[in-house]
Amino acid sequence: MNDRRIIQPRTLKGFRDFLPDAMQSREWLIDTARAVFRSHGYVPIDTPALEYTEILLGKGGAETDKQLYRFEDNGGRDVALRFDLTVPLARFVAQHFGELGVPFKRYHVGPVWRGENTQRGRYREFLQCDFDTIGTESLAADTEAALVIHDIFAALDIGEFTIHLNNRLVLAGLLSELELAEHTADVLRSIDKLPKIGRDAVAGELRELVGASPAQADRLLAALTVTGTNEEVLARVAELAGGAADAGVAALTEVVAGLAAAGVAPSRARVDLSIARGLDYYTGTVFETFLAEIPEIGSVCSGGRYDDLASIYTKQRLPGVGASLGVDRLLAALEEIGKLDTSDAGPSILMTMFDGSRSADYVGVAASLRRGGLSVELYPEARKLGSQLKYADRKGHRLAVIIGGDEWSAGTAQVKDMVSGDSQTVELGTLEETCHRLLGTTPR
Repeated sequence: MNDRRIIQPRTLKGFRDFLPDAMQSREWLIDTARAVFRSHGYVPIDTPALEYTEILLGKGGAETDKQLYRFEDNGGRDVALRFDLTVPLARFVAQHFGELGVPFKRYHVGPVWRGENTQRGRYREFLQCDFDTIGTESLAADTEAALVIHDIFAALDIGEFTIHLNNRLVLAGLLSELELAEHTADVLRSIDKLPKIGRDAVAGELRELVGASPAQADRLLAALTVTGTNEEVLARVAELAGGAADAGVAALTEVVAGLAAAGVAPSRARVDLSIARGLDYYTGTVFETFLAEIPEIGSVCSGGRYDDLASIYTKQRLPGVGASLGVDRLLAALEEIGKLDTSDAGPSILMTMFDGSRSADYVGVAASLRRGGLSVELYPEARKLGSQLKYADRKGHRLAVIIGGDEWSAGTAQVKDMVSGDSQTVELGTLEETCHRLLGTTPR
């Protein structure tokens, strides 16, 4: 008798397995983003999941420090899992500056870890999809970052979206005017909660955390919630800040003008002074992106300018700007609004197998079709045709190619349309052409 204990298969809270449909959706989204990154001149990199804790600690703020997965490894080293891809990028560029040169434009897709409370669309292990430009303070790089965000969501074709833009210099000017500048970090973290907890709760937090008077809190929140066209919002904040925010207003004006010149509709790029971005390292332009159909899920692509982050690792000045696509949150949103479609994922054709002794011949035909630009899955063993066709239907194959003993003798193949149920017999020499015609694809 086998007394071996069966271990219950389970995953940790905040961690997930991904079944094929979910992974196909992920890959569709990431492949779309990669194509946009490359079209703008960004190149791929990768960094280790583990970093020395001192590399990560203090770079995302006190709350992020609490969420680090931190431990001592077998060598007694104090290490932690990366909580984002931006801090490792700063270390990477400082370490490899001599080989890279500037400006350096990179994209990076990889998992990150934060031990935070889980909620809809948020997990403790999640994928980030980042792009950044390092080594320039030009606002053209800020404009391009916003344009990349725009082009990704336009390419995904998932409905309307809006990129919300702000600049930390505007916020700094407002805080200076209101004599709250010494509490900047705490104020920014409170402001960042505005969409989640509302104006009254943020005002209370400002009074409690930083000692802001009711008048100070009210004036700040009045400025942050100004509405109107981009031009009207910028003009109003310039008045409210009494000139202290002029640099930030000028920067936002330039970015907005650049996006308009690139053909971005005003509805897709909106100045929003309530956008603060809670992480401590942002210094200039900041971005957050919301889907029109499901804004309550939060920003699905965020980022900004961070001119001082790399100075922790090198004396070389390495200003940067970029953003991170929230892959998991975006997929959760798309699933909720019914805009995930994996019907076209995977091979379009199933090559069935009748005779296992001729498996090499089936492999050869399938390989020939692939060389012609078709996507073909070979069923790996000889089974009843009905079972193989059920498999084709379950996998979403459009066509099934059937070659039995009679077909091999005649040099023909049957092609079954899995949608209509129609079948036709064709010469093996015209099989590729027939499949392309039925699928509406072009031969390679």
